[in-house]
Amino acid sequence: MAGSKILSALLLATLSALNASAGPIEQRQACVATCGSICYWQKSVDEAVVAGYELHQAGETVGDNDYPHTFNNREGFDFAVAGPYQEFPMLNTFDPYTGGSPGPDRVVFNTAGEYAGAITHTGAGGNNFVECE
Repeated sequence: MAGSKILSALLLATLSALNASAGPIEQRQACVATCGSICYWQKSVDEAVVAGYELHQAGETVGDNDYPHTFNNREGFDFAVAGPYQEFPMLNTFDPYTGGSPGPDRVVFNTAGEYAGAITHTGAGGNNFVECE
């Protein structure tokens, strides 16, 4: 009986030490937009919107295609916020776009800086877009 109490105490001490050294449990982030096979977390989407909106507010653009630029929504997406809209690249490197190849993925925001949605050329015909999931 005394042996089982010692064993229980040792087990409890070991588990407590393991939990203390492991630190806090990290919460896994979920995809908020999946464009093709790329999963974008909220942080990446937010950073792209902020970068695009700051450029829009300053009247500046980057890249050969002058991003951000007007998104006319010819595809008829049903965004949660009203336009007019701007589009800005969202890169699969998860870094904010500063020029060069924009890749296929975009964030769309309105001129008030509100996130409207994520769209991609991946899986769309021609120069059209489809909504990211």
